[in-house]
Amino acid sequence: MRKFVKLLVIAALMFAGYGCETPTEKPQGEPQLEVTANNIAGSWKLASLKGGPLAEGSYVYIDFDRADRTFTMYQNTDSHYTRTLTGRYFIYVDEQLGVAVLRGEYDHGAGDWNHRYIVSALTANQMTLTAMDDAEDVCIYERATIPAEIIGE
Repeated sequence: MRKFVKLLVIAALMFAGYGCETPTEKPQGEPQLEVTANNIAGSWKLASLKGGPLAEGSYVYIDFDRADRTFTMYQNTDSHYTRTLTGRYFIYVDEQLGVAVLRGEYDHGAGDWNHRYIVSALTANQMTLTAMDDAEDVCIYERATIPAEIIGE
């Protein structure tokens, strides 16, 4: 009987020690920010579109103005030259999905953005936008300074 109790105590000690390993720290990425006009304000460059880079020589820069919720976009994806587009942007929470959404409308009656975008990640240096109506349409923007030659200065 003593042997049985001894084995039971050893087994209990082994079982108690199981899963009590020292936890390993997982590397932490940049902290996620709340999606607000303040946190997205500034200049961004499109780094990735639908999982891949833009065509060589193509660019999209967007500058969000926090104070009046306007944007200025500089892009050459549909032209050899820089096209400058302006308008207003809006941030809201989709109550059904519980996610922050970014949408915009162009000035001069040019209409709305092609999509409303779920802001699926936002850090100080990177913003990931996923089209609400096309989960494969993912745009990754990185903080950037817009070159003076693109702005036209």
